[in-house]
Amino acid sequence: MKLSTKYHGTIDIEENEIWHFEQGIPGFEGEKQFVILSFEENSVFYVLQSVNNEALAFIVTDPFSFYKEYEIKLDDAVTHALQLEKPEQSMVYVILTVRDPFKETTANLQAPLVLNTTNRKAKQIILNDYSRRQPVAAAAVKE
Repeated sequence: MKLSTKYHGTIDIEENEIWHFEQGIPGFEGEKQFVILSFEENSVFYVLQSVNNEALAFIVTDPFSFYKEYEIKLDDAVTHALQLEKPEQSMVYVILTVRDPFKETTANLQAPLVLNTTNRKAKQIILNDYSRRQPVAAAAVKE
């Protein structure tokens, strides 16, 4: 199917590339289908693109690439909702707030996106132990 995107123009995607957020994303509860697109020039940052709203796209990244001590403990409600049976079935991304200059970009570690790679169900969860505005540049410098 053809998909109009915010950053990649019009592209072809397959139905099996769509992630299903049954409850949407907080603030965008009506948007329930997204795809994750990579940028050609890097493999660290991705776009979480709404399938039904060309203008709705988030820059995301794997938090474990930047924050080695980042941990997520999923409660039973989340594992049940996503039908996760083992950790290997999951992927985690966090949404970035990209700023200019980039060194002021932050990651929302408080609300990661958890994805089940087996059934493509996804959910944004809330963690109380982390910041919504964790600087990305500071994490990159620590490595």
